[in-house]
Amino acid sequence: MPYKRITLTHFLLQEQRRLKSSGVFTSLVNDILTACKMVSHEVNRGALVGNHGVAGSENIQGEEQKKLDVLANDIFLHMNELGGNYAAMASEELEDVQAVKGTADGRYLLLFDPLDGSSNIDVNISVGSIFSILRLPDGADPKSEGAFLQPGVKQVAAGYALYGSSTMLVLTTGNGVNGFTLDRDVGMFFLTHPGMTIPADTQEYAINASRARHWEPPVKRYVDECQAGTEGPRGKDFNMRWVASMVAEVHRILVRGGVFLYPADAENMKKGGKLRLMYEANPMAFIVEQAGGVASTGRQRLMDVAPKGLHQRVPVILGSKNEVERVIAYHGEYDAK
Repeated sequence: MPYKRITLTHFLLQEQRRLKSSGVFTSLVNDILTACKMVSHEVNRGALVGNHGVAGSENIQGEEQKKLDVLANDIFLHMNELGGNYAAMASEELEDVQAVKGTADGRYLLLFDPLDGSSNIDVNISVGSIFSILRLPDGADPKSEGAFLQPGVKQVAAGYALYGSSTMLVLTTGNGVNGFTLDRDVGMFFLTHPGMTIPADTQEYAINASRARHWEPPVKRYVDECQAGTEGPRGKDFNMRWVASMVAEVHRILVRGGVFLYPADAENMKKGGKLRLMYEANPMAFIVEQAGGVASTGRQRLMDVAPKGLHQRVPVILGSKNEVERVIAYHGEYDAK
């Protein structure tokens, strides 16, 4: 029965009791929920209120910002500052750490990509928000970049919101992965996808094929084998998907399996890769691993990468265990030559 569903707040309270922890964590996640609901509202209003189009500015990455990029970033900063649970925040859209005023007791750090896949906004394809929560190390200055430079294994929680045909929030606190759907009439997220897991095998992969000329040999080998289908060495057909929204790609993998690849290639290797370690790769790797999948650079577990900067980029290969491990093996064979 609908009225017997578990809300996300109640789910967090149950987790809090199970772990015998304080109520701070429930409060800080609720701040994120509020921000996600507000961003979802603005995404859905779209062109009706002038939310489409470019903002006329660039972010720290040198990318042209959409109006909704700027609006979503402002919402995340404001709503997560009010609760006083975070000592500081860092956004993919901003160059520097944003210290939270008047929160001397804040013991957590928040990193977020306020609107992933924003190139899809004007064509009404799914976009999302990604977040990662870290503890403030003892004695660390929350205003310093160094406080944030922790490997992905140090994450307390991570998640994403997907703004699609329905708005969903997918969350891990290191005890599996659960998905919650927003009931707009009630204004609350309800548990709809408990215990999400990624199948170990798949016949679906996602990669930006327009970059094929830049790929390293192990990536090209993997994709060529997939494309060869039943006549090739894999002996089965594969489907290729590409949405250009990491949230949408990872959500599909969580629901039905698959592999997502944004590897290092001849063009982006000088930057370290394409996707950002702290705002995209680490939180998604945490979610994928907790769902039984694997997340790698091709040569190293993603969550073991030691960050050197807030906006560091890395190669990303994640998803169904057996396929990702195959790609890793191809990298190993290539490097051993």
